[in-house]
Amino acid sequence: MKTKKDKNDNESCQSTNNPSEWKGRTIEIDDAGTGDLVGNAFIGFRDVENGKIIFKSVPVGLYNEDNKDDDRPNKHIVKIVIKALRELNHGKGDRILLCRGNCFDLVREYFNENDIYYEPAIIEGELQDAVEGRFIQHLRRLGVKSHNLTKESGIERYFILFNWVCRDFPNRERFVKTGFPSWKKKWQKIALKRYQNSNRAKILKREQIKRRANMIYNLMFEKPISVSKNSSKSQ
Repeated sequence: MKTKKDKNDNESCQSTNNPSEWKGRTIEIDDAGTGDLVGNAFIGFRDVENGKIIFKSVPVGLYNEDNKDDDRPNKHIVKIVIKALRELNHGKGDRILLCRGNCFDLVREYFNENDIYYEPAIIEGELQDAVEGRFIQHLRRLGVKSHNLTKESGIERYFILFNWVCRDFPNRERFVKTGFPSWKKKWQKIALKRYQNSNRAKILKREQIKRRANMIYNLMFEKPISVSKNSSKSQ
């Protein structure tokens, strides 16, 4: 259901650190990883009344070239929002404080079409910390070990993840949201070039040459070169 203030009006947004009063229950919804280069994205839901928090994931594959054009990530987010609200027993008397991010554009449409009350909000505090923490946990499991990786999104985290991809480009590009326009236009080529010029690539190349040399050496002993009869007679 549309609120009294325009959704695009920044002044209508409130912070969850100091929300306006509400007689019923409040549910907060926030995202993490939707704008990050690497990994799944996560949507977090918090029942302010009892502090319960649940997470839903958006697989990185939905952000590849084929799916991104069809807006599949945002369509998937609508589905998991519906599912999560059911799990939280959302009712008509509840207020939803929804993050202003573009990933929720279709969610806002769904709420308006189905007369679900929500208010745009700047999600801060407990839920923001929790959902960003869930995303960082996911990145750690992928193998991102940088000590500089934090819950703070932005340009610094982008390049931490980009540099991680560069170090093992052939095996790590599958974790990249390749549907981001800038990836194909610019960053993919840079990542490949950095990988090819890296010491790791040189070491791997030397190891491949060494393995090939050992293979040839072993074959020489398994199949020794035969001496023809004609050659022996001539001697």
